[in-house]
Amino acid sequence: MSEARTVATSTEHVRVEIEDGIATIRVDRPKMNPLDIAVQDALGEAAKIVTADAEVRAVIIYGGEKVFAAGADIKEMQTMSYTDMVDRAAVIQECFKAVAHIPKPTIAAITGYALGAGCELALCADFRIVGSDAKMGQPEILLGVIPGAGGSQRLPRLVGPAKAKDLIFSGRMVDADEALAIGLVDEVVEPDQVYAAALARAKRYVGGPAYALRAAKEAVDRGIETDLDTGLAIEAMLFAGVFATKDREIGMTSFVQDGPGKAKFTAS
Repeated sequence: MSEARTVATSTEHVRVEIEDGIATIRVDRPKMNPLDIAVQDALGEAAKIVTADAEVRAVIIYGGEKVFAAGADIKEMQTMSYTDMVDRAAVIQECFKAVAHIPKPTIAAITGYALGAGCELALCADFRIVGSDAKMGQPEILLGVIPGAGGSQRLPRLVGPAKAKDLIFSGRMVDADEALAIGLVDEVVEPDQVYAAALARAKRYVGGPAYALRAAKEAVDRGIETDLDTGLAIEAMLFAGVFATKDREIGMTSFVQDGPGKAKFTAS
């Protein structure tokens, strides 16, 4: 059992809590967790913290018991000009890319609303677990704009272009059941069980071979962006690479001597 610890970010509204190999990136900005510029920057900072920490083997992104994140701070954006957003848009995407590129299994634990930038943050995770009362969507069109933190790109890659266009063009919200049906989320649980379910899923990966998990995530994420032959080349390179790890030796020796599923990996 590792000692629980909390790492501060540049804003009090985002913190990293680490215990037993699992990091929770916690957004806590009352009342609806609006993702203003400071929170966006802190999310990118938190992603770098959990990426660099060798103790962290899986990551949960969580907005608390009532709401995941109801979107960007509209009052803040209302005052921004075209040139302001030219400068800011790339930074927003870099912050969210930092979350998407965490080289460890990531799970978004979603309660209440995950809308706009909140939905886009959830899309950066490998898995999404939602409460049965959750609502998700990309309502930017209702403000006269479009998603700007990855929604127009990650959403169609997850649910397909037609379903993504329906959500983006209409701005409508989907409930938990529809989100599950279209592949937007992976699991629906009772609202008070969201974090527990995310924790249970994260625990599956804590004892796994860290570098093989990292390679597997990279193979899928990079491969899906390209043609099959290039994806296979990426896989072959990463597959060969894990043969340099101690965990590969441990896993294969354990299989030969004791059968499958009994290896004790060392993350090296």
